[in-house]
Amino acid sequence: MGRWIPPKTHRSARNAANGAKARYPGGMTATFQSMATPEETPDTTRVEHGDDRDPGRFQTHRFTMPVLGHSLAYVRENAGGVPLLLVHGWPETKRIYWRVIEPLAAAGFEVLVPDLRGFGDSEPSPDGKHDVVGCANDLLALLDHLGHDRVVLVGGDLGGPIVAHLAGFAPDRVARMVVFNAPLPLDPDRMPGLSLGTAGTFDYFLRQGTDADALAAELGTAQQRRRYVATFYTSRLWAHPGGFDDASVAFHVEPFGDAASLRASFGAYESVFNPSLRSGKNSWGIGGPVETLILFGPSDHVIGPHFDLIAEIVFPNHVGPFRLRDCGHFVPWEAAAVFVNATVSFCRDLLRDRR
Repeated sequence: MGRWIPPKTHRSARNAANGAKARYPGGMTATFQSMATPEETPDTTRVEHGDDRDPGRFQTHRFTMPVLGHSLAYVRENAGGVPLLLVHGWPETKRIYWRVIEPLAAAGFEVLVPDLRGFGDSEPSPDGKHDVVGCANDLLALLDHLGHDRVVLVGGDLGGPIVAHLAGFAPDRVARMVVFNAPLPLDPDRMPGLSLGTAGTFDYFLRQGTDADALAAELGTAQQRRRYVATFYTSRLWAHPGGFDDASVAFHVEPFGDAASLRASFGAYESVFNPSLRSGKNSWGIGGPVETLILFGPSDHVIGPHFDLIAEIVFPNHVGPFRLRDCGHFVPWEAAAVFVNATVSFCRDLLRDRR
């Protein structure tokens, strides 16, 4: 199987588990060196992108929530493998994982990729709540439906708090966790001088969280809605420059042309400011026991430069953090091969035991 090889001037993340601190200052990048033979594992070092902008590339399944009754759309590839739940953020859908589903399935994972409630092909929740806990409740119901007692969780952006909540709420159901470029809880006493976010980038957060109806009304056509979402892949500099060509941007923003879907997607932001829009108490916090792989695309101009340093405090049982060269907010799309190899290496014992 493979292993992560950081530059020789830095200590490896595995050393961190033996007492050395896994903090990598200034510009460190992680590389992956395959040490496997063809008989040991599928070749996941190459990720083909030939049809990665085809909405129909993977079969979409549906599951109806037993209590609220809304339908959740999801991709399921390689049933019977190690369950791996990939959770998207905003402004994303399950399509953000299109480049990594196939190689992860080939490596031995059962790859599960849902659209969160109100996003993409999933229906909005009838109770009007689209917060972290509500989305997490949907995912637990989906896992129950599929018969999975224990899974590997992956999440970035909004997906980060969702998987962290699941790990806090039901730690016995989480085998491992992979987190990248996501909001994290902050503790000024334990994180002096550290902060999430970049100055001047949170106007969208306030608008979507406090003035969502007016914003939705201003975006009156599908073209206007898609153009608004497209800025987060382009001019707002969440991605590394050149990370998305015009066709890729169009592919990712297409689902947000639907007015109801875009409006529902603002719900997570609204729940930050309005407690009545929360489905329950959040269980994510600092110091959880689940072993966590931390990846960071440092070209991200919204999460900010301290994500990796904060993440290693939030997730003390961690591997990494690893800073990914020429990568921004959308790690599984911008750094697909590294994402795949990191996840496979991190879970190599789980994959081996399943064979």
